[in-house]
Amino acid sequence: MAEAIETDVLIAGGGPFGLMLANELGRRNIRCLLVDPKPSTAFNPQANATQARTMEHFRRLGFANEIRAQGLPPHHPTDIAYLTRFSGTELARLRLPTAAAAPQAIKAMSGSWSAAELPHRVSQKFVEVCLRKHAEKFSSNDIRYGWKLESFTDTSLDKPLSDPNPHSPSQPIQAVIECVSDSNSNPTSHSEKIQVRAKYLIGADGARSSIRHHLQIPWGGATGFKRNFMGGKMLAVYLKAPQFYPRNPNDRAWMYVAVNPELRGFIMSVDGESEFAFHVQMSDDASTEALTAEDAKRLFSLAYGQHIDIEILSMATWLAGHALVAESFQKGHVFLGGDAVHLFTPTGGLGYNTAVEDAVNLGWKLASVLKGQAQPQLLNSYELERKPLAIRNTTYARQFADSIGLFDADTSLEAATPEGEHARSIASDYLNGHVRREFNIPGVTFGGRYDQSPLIVADGTQPPEDAANTYTPSACPGGRPPHAWLPDGSSLFDSFNFEWTLLVLGEAPADFSAFVNAAGKLKLDLKVVRHSSSDLAQLYEAKLVLIRPDQIVAWRGSDATEAQVVLNQACGASSN
Repeated sequence: MAEAIETDVLIAGGGPFGLMLANELGRRNIRCLLVDPKPSTAFNPQANATQARTMEHFRRLGFANEIRAQGLPPHHPTDIAYLTRFSGTELARLRLPTAAAAPQAIKAMSGSWSAAELPHRVSQKFVEVCLRKHAEKFSSNDIRYGWKLESFTDTSLDKPLSDPNPHSPSQPIQAVIECVSDSNSNPTSHSEKIQVRAKYLIGADGARSSIRHHLQIPWGGATGFKRNFMGGKMLAVYLKAPQFYPRNPNDRAWMYVAVNPELRGFIMSVDGESEFAFHVQMSDDASTEALTAEDAKRLFSLAYGQHIDIEILSMATWLAGHALVAESFQKGHVFLGGDAVHLFTPTGGLGYNTAVEDAVNLGWKLASVLKGQAQPQLLNSYELERKPLAIRNTTYARQFADSIGLFDADTSLEAATPEGEHARSIASDYLNGHVRREFNIPGVTFGGRYDQSPLIVADGTQPPEDAANTYTPSACPGGRPPHAWLPDGSSLFDSFNFEWTLLVLGEAPADFSAFVNAAGKLKLDLKVVRHSSSDLAQLYEAKLVLIRPDQIVAWRGSDATEAQVVLNQACGASSN
């Protein structure tokens, strides 16, 4: 076996969670080895909606514009349309800004959509390429596709996480990785194995996580929901259909949902030209696993409403109807994130976006502990903060799935009769309501909070009510900072530090020197950002506001009297 690799963090899995975590750690110069058995990033489209909060995190890392340039052409509509068939009668539509229009459109929005970024419709396959490219720029990162985690042992399970000597060079994770394909994506003819010693192991290995199984961490929540749509077996087909747009009489959209008594399905444009991701609900008695390419073409023709030639690039089945969250997100020096700890029915597009925020949360905490700025107990807050959010988000996704999946398509929906016209009118009313319930979700996107976290310094105020379709900006500690555009046209978020930020607000700023001194003692990278605008002081309802590295309000107040106590609690330097 080749000479062992020593690293700080071993990440098993190169999807959005694993790659985002590699970016967070790489930016902080933490040694990281990422392995994934796939020859490269995803081939299939998979997730297709990047929510606005995720785009704000991409902006924080400096590549939101690069992501927004991926996927659909700049002026391609990002609408969601509901029709009897993809080329049939339109029943409902939500019109949304194009990628080209989004950066300017967001500057004119306020209230629920006061944000630095709008959502973006882009396939995960493009996002992963971008995340990988940036992760590989950091010299502390070693990104290896074509390698898998073969086995691991966590020797820390024999002793508590609060080891009295937590910053010793010991490597409690003892693992073996194996090369399964070469740089040309060919399976290897020999077995190359390398021992890895790491301080932490991250299970980013998806829904069937072998790491979670090894740790014997069960699922909680519910599954097996049966619905007319988005419940049970689904067929996914990645295909080329050059005639999809030319033969379609309806206005162009990003996503088309077919609603009729014969079948239910949806299709999303991958490249805005000829590549699409098609998903169709299968009946309970269908032999879904035995479906052939000809079956898939037949189902596509039924959904489209006429025959057009297609080329199938890949096809697979998947199971809708999940709202599952793992009972634990960590054990010893092993942490889990993404699909390894939460499984969604993809309504609302929340799974991949929740995974990105898992990585953002875990990244700064791992770095703080590895740099000796915080006690290892800080890492316990990862599960305390992220598990309730996973339960919240899977619950919202289930509600959206019920809203569309339990809707019955009337048997006369497509009939050219008065009964058919009446049925279409009823469907239109319902679906126009539904599309806004599922796709206009600023409350879900921006409203996630960590109110019960030991790291949040509460100020006695109550946050706004959590609601999917409305969001009330609030600087109540525990949530996303309220956003504003500055006079120079930049985002308030752009003025934040990558690590810790102390906002000093108002025309008569409070003395903040105690925070600077306290941060120095804790070796925290704290940037003081002054904004004299009275509007910002009113928005935040405070003169001083402490912002965490993951852009969460940790504390706010009128003076710096308790600066040392506040910073100790917020960064995990104390056991409060």
